[in-house]
Amino acid sequence: MIVCDLLSINSHIIRFNNWEVNEIVSVLFVCLGNICRSPMAEAVLRHKINERELSDKILVDSAGTGDWHIGKEPHEGTRLILDQHSISYENMMARLVSSEDFQKFDYIVCMDKSNGENVRKVSGGEDAKLMFFMDLLPEEELREVPDPYYTGNFEQVYDLINAGCDILLERMIREKL
Repeated sequence: MIVCDLLSINSHIIRFNNWEVNEIVSVLFVCLGNICRSPMAEAVLRHKINERELSDKILVDSAGTGDWHIGKEPHEGTRLILDQHSISYENMMARLVSSEDFQKFDYIVCMDKSNGENVRKVSGGEDAKLMFFMDLLPEEELREVPDPYYTGNFEQVYDLINAGCDILLERMIREKL
């Protein structure tokens, strides 16, 4: 049996006894309250990652720019659509985006321009990691992921997120793995 001590986790590289074991690619999805769009994207991408057996290589999280729902689970409509597609949202709780996220994540994906501007304010000049979700789907007329908290159209949002997460996963594999 080989015993190794965890010496450091630095810049997404895990080291055991100074041997590099694995580089982690990371993505953070951001929406307004972190109860509808961004947790849906987190759950969908995590599901796709698990299907491809890449969970040891890609870290996914989500956050919001508003503090109304901190500590709450995803919205009922988000949970319902994820249940319909057999996608887990277990242990997901809303949190705020922070400046530290720009050190932790390789990709920070915003659901709309307003949230993108709010994320830029906390970026500390690290906004090169920032992207907009709908840029993954240039053929779509929509340039922002609609907020189903207001529209109630969770199916439309799921369809956009599902398609965009396929593209994002392929991009991460191509660029980082």
